This record gives sequence, structure tokens and C-alpha cells, in this order.
Amino acid sequence: MTSINVFAIIFSIAVSAIAIGIFCYPFFVKWQRDRLMAEQFPKSWLSIIESNLYVYSNLTSEQQKELQGYIQVFLKEKQFIGCLGLQITEDVKVTIAAIACLLLFGDRRTYFPNLRSILVYPHAYIVNELVMNDRYVVEERRVARLGESWTKDQLILSWEQVQQDIRNWQDGHNVVLHEFAHQLDQEDGQAEGVPILPRAMDYAVWSKVMTAEYLQLCDRVENGKKTVLDGYGATNPAEFFAVATETFFEKPKQLNQKHQDLYEILQRYYRLDPQQWQN
Repeated sequence: MTSINVFAIIFSIAVSAIAIGIFCYPFFVKWQRDRLMAEQFPKSWLSIIESNLYVYSNLTSEQQKELQGYIQVFLKEKQFIGCLGLQITEDVKVTIAAIACLLLFGDRRTYFPNLRSILVYPHAYIVNELVMNDRYVVEERRVARLGESWTKDQLILSWEQVQQDIRNWQDGHNVVLHEFAHQLDQEDGQAEGVPILPRAMDYAVWSKVMTAEYLQLCDRVENGKKTVLDGYGATNPAEFFAVATETFFEKPKQLNQKHQDLYEILQRYYRLDPQQWQN
């Protein structure tokens, strides 16, 4: 057998092995995730979510078990990085994971696939941002931020803000829900206020409702009228989806009363009814 033939055989085996690996990888990931979801939930983690997740006690026992499973997979697959001296403790990781995983109900088991690392600052952090002033001149400014979601592999949070949101769950502001809603939106590589929906037919309804609600918010903000949704949602459709998600989970009754179509479309998407969690 010539060396060329040997090389061809080795190359063919290598290609076949790679192909088999690619084919089998999704099944391996699913097996690993199912195994993690079935594991005993650590008592120390349970204590953290009972203390820090306002709505946990209002979930059904089945939903609590499902959320625990999501948290175990999330913490296995995501890396937490402390910035400016912040120590990443169990409290930090489990609290953030528990809030983020509320967005995964309804068998949405993609676990924010673009996300690899979560950077946590002790407080608001400063970034340099290019902005256009009133003379249409672009200039660089130092801006304080509480959170940020990147389309590639990172998400940034202020732990101080996360703690504040824990204490004020029903104020309609939640940096974890906001930034992880962006992750859902960015799953297809774009931030446009349209996450991946289960059926092709769902996009037409989503577009109709979200566009109408977004334009209504823009109009109310422009005219200085009171809104259930935070005015920041009028920035663009991506921010509208993130703000609507915060409001859906934190002020569900008010959102349903004032914006029933918006509430219903988010209820179908998240497969939850947060109105049931409020007394």
C-alpha cells in the first residue's frame, strides 16, 4: 500500500470521526442537560433563591422543580467573571441565574446559546461611548451603565443594581430580566425586538402587536404622558422588547389592564402568567 493510499484512509477516517462527532454532539448536550436537571438541587442554592427571587414561592411545585433544573444547567454552562475586585460567590451566581432562567419556561431550552461569560461589576461601570450632539457632531463621552448584552458571547451586570432590583421587584425595573431579554432577541444574531418564535405564523402577529405598542409608547413619551412601560423602551424596538419583558414580570396586572394585547403575546411567548403570582 502506498503512502498516498495510507494518507487517504487516515484522512477518510478523520473526516468520518468529525462528522460523527458533529452529528452526535446535540444528543450528548441534551443528555448532559437532562442529567443535570435530574440532579438533587443543592440546599444552599435553594436557600438563596427562596430569599432573593421574589416570585419563587408563588410558582407551582412543578414550576419550581423546572426552574431548579434550568438553574443547574445554566450554572454548568456559563462562566461568571468578577470585575473591579468583586468576588463571585454562590449568592451572586445563583441569584442571577434564577432570575435569568425565568425566561426559559415553555420548553425554551436553548439556554441563551450565544452567551459564554457574565461579567459582574460591584456597581455601575463606566464606558466610552460615541454620541452625536445637537450640532450633529460625533463626540466621545464617558457613560455610566448598569448592564449590557453583547450579540456575541458576553453580558455585563452591576451587582449593586441586581440587589436593588431584588428588593424592589414590583417597580418594573430589573437589569437581569432586561439584559437576558436582549439575549433572547440576539439569538439570531440581530437585536431588533424579535426573538426566535416557535412557529413561522407567529411573526406576523408579533410584528403587528409590538409595532403598534412601540409606536404608542413613543407617542406617549414624546408628549410627556404617563406610561406603565418605562420610557426607555421608546429608544428602539430592541429596548422596547426588553422593557416590556421587565414590565411583564414585575407589573403584570398593570400591563394587562393597559396593554392587554401586549400582555397576551408575551404570555404566549414566555408560557407564564405572572398575574397569578401577585396577591
